[in-house]
Amino acid sequence: MGRLVIVSNRVPDPRERNKPAGGLAVGLADALRTEPRCLWFGWSGKQTDFVGDPEPSLDEHGTVTYATIPLTPQQHRGYYQNFSNGILWPLCHYRLGLMNYGRSDWHQYLEVNRMFARTLKPLLKPDDIIWVHDYHLFPLAQALRELGVTAPIGFFLHIPFPPWSLFRALPCADALLEDMQAYNLIGVQTEEDCQNLWECMRIENETDASKVVACPIGIDPVAFAEEARDSDNGLEVKRLRESLHNEPLIIGVDRLDYSKGLEERFLGYERLLTRYPEHHRHVTYLQVAPISRGEVEEYRQLRRQLDETVGRINGAFAACDWTPIRYLTRPVQRQVLAGFYRMADVGLVTPLRDGMNLVAKEYVAAQNPDDPGALVLSHLAGAAPELGEALLVNPHDADDIADALHQALTMSREERKRRWNALNLEIRNTTAGTWARDFLAMLHRSRREGTA
Repeated sequence: MGRLVIVSNRVPDPRERNKPAGGLAVGLADALRTEPRCLWFGWSGKQTDFVGDPEPSLDEHGTVTYATIPLTPQQHRGYYQNFSNGILWPLCHYRLGLMNYGRSDWHQYLEVNRMFARTLKPLLKPDDIIWVHDYHLFPLAQALRELGVTAPIGFFLHIPFPPWSLFRALPCADALLEDMQAYNLIGVQTEEDCQNLWECMRIENETDASKVVACPIGIDPVAFAEEARDSDNGLEVKRLRESLHNEPLIIGVDRLDYSKGLEERFLGYERLLTRYPEHHRHVTYLQVAPISRGEVEEYRQLRRQLDETVGRINGAFAACDWTPIRYLTRPVQRQVLAGFYRMADVGLVTPLRDGMNLVAKEYVAAQNPDDPGALVLSHLAGAAPELGEALLVNPHDADDIADALHQALTMSREERKRRWNALNLEIRNTTAGTWARDFLAMLHRSRREGTA
């Protein structure tokens, strides 16, 4: 049996402890544990002035070989900042107004994908099976095919995929869809994403619908629940608990990104305090939002806007012994967050658009079964179809968020337990392990069936 070869834009450093874990790293951790041999290939996060194809650096840890390459400043700017995060990210999150297309960036995006293919090919062995991840690498399979690679290649998109009415705004949409035909299997998070991608391919006369499947990603809920219990008595959790003086806590945890709906969320909390004054001095909202892509002007503007909104709300409602919003823009260790989730009475997860949102699933997993909190969740998050017993809201409606927060804060323990039991069952049925197992099983079948 051949190796699993994982390809992603960024490869995590296996030596780095307490690093933030995104959806890709969380989901793949289980696959790495169960695969007898694995190669993980991608960008190291470093830059170089060397011109030409770099030599991959190899680092073996257990059964996994990490193979990483640097990018030049020009490649980083054109492929990563400008096209991947300046074009594809806003497009796939339905934010056309934030796109800034430049043909030179498109060519740089294609060339870096070809460079990835050229440097990966010598590392491949017979019977390898290749699993490519996320929007940075849409054209990679085609680049590998052009070099003669015949191995089965799967692709998984961790962010949403928009409908044709939006995707067609990308000048190179047809070329990107054509390149994606080189994959044997394409996985997306939800049935809506699946239908959107399938419709785009149908319109472009690419009609093999069996290549596109909905395969939602999950977490390891058992391990995360244990982590939450263990950290419940940690120093940071104790300090937070003592500072609340037995009053309820609402928690939100997101990267500082315009797709997360943080401004709209703050306005919803403000509306709670306006319409339900009984919560004054009796609830605290903690928002953890580590700075993301701080070199990009749109993100700097977003940070300034959020700083102003938080300051205005706190200035209007705070008392000498109560701050309505506690706002952190630095990372918090994952195990500490697990303890924060467990003690929080309400999990507030209201993205404007999200591929999945594993924070919602982590919040559910972390709860005390005897006295669980309530989850307020955007119906535009990829997790919403699975987590129907959450309090689902429209993230654009401040009053809807306020009403859901009030309902969550006043919900009986019996109702919270009933909802949590259903949510917990769901996250235990669809885990990181089932996601990786199911996708790879379909990809292995494509090898046996000889699909192209």
